[in-house]
Amino acid sequence: MSSDADGPSHPINQARRLAAECFPDALSVILAGSTASGRATVTSDLDIAVLIEDGGETRRETLRFEERLVELFVHTRAGLDELFAADTASRRGVMQYMYAHGLVLSEREEAATHIKQHAEDALHEGPGALPPAAVESQRYVLTDALDDLADAADVVERLAVANVVLSTAADLLFDHHRAWTGGGKWLPRRLLQADPEHGGALLDGYRHLCENGEPEDFADAAAEILTLAGGPLREGYARTWRAAAESAAR
Repeated sequence: MSSDADGPSHPINQARRLAAECFPDALSVILAGSTASGRATVTSDLDIAVLIEDGGETRRETLRFEERLVELFVHTRAGLDELFAADTASRRGVMQYMYAHGLVLSEREEAATHIKQHAEDALHEGPGALPPAAVESQRYVLTDALDDLADAADVVERLAVANVVLSTAADLLFDHHRAWTGGGKWLPRRLLQADPEHGGALLDGYRHLCENGEPEDFADAAAEILTLAGGPLREGYARTWRAAAESAAR
């Protein structure tokens, strides 16, 4: 950031003013995301989690404060429990990461302190294992996608298939380590956290494919992850409609 950390335009100070002006009675206000981790740029938004008294409304809201975009995550205690449960089911741990690694802007009754500890415990425990049927489905998808990647002559088709390979291989690697997943910019970050060796090789291969059009390193890295998950799955694979529907829903 080009702004002085002590200056009024610094995003942390903007977040403190927003907390004081908009949520003076909140049980806790937490600043998360790139600003809290020191990765903010001049265009970064503010990710703010707000715990309010029971009887309020759990919601997500986007607004602009002092010309900076703000993503608000407002919730009651019961609402936060539901969000934690949903983020555990999705295996992303979004709110858990926000609280565990966020910066406390304000709190009453040590509310933020207690929730941060709860979030840290949840992150340490991990999301649990995928059901065996889901792992088999992902192995089958990755096996098929790697075959398509080897056959793809069209550049656009190759990149489209590569996205399937990347996401599916990442899911299997996350599950292998019982690690939290991520989407968008968080996918490479979480991959490197979960497994610097295999995750790094997958990302390096993906970058090489995007830059040079050569899929070999990427395919090799994905194939190694497939081996960790049980290996390729083609002949003999079968699933019932219910299992297929549940896997798609996940």
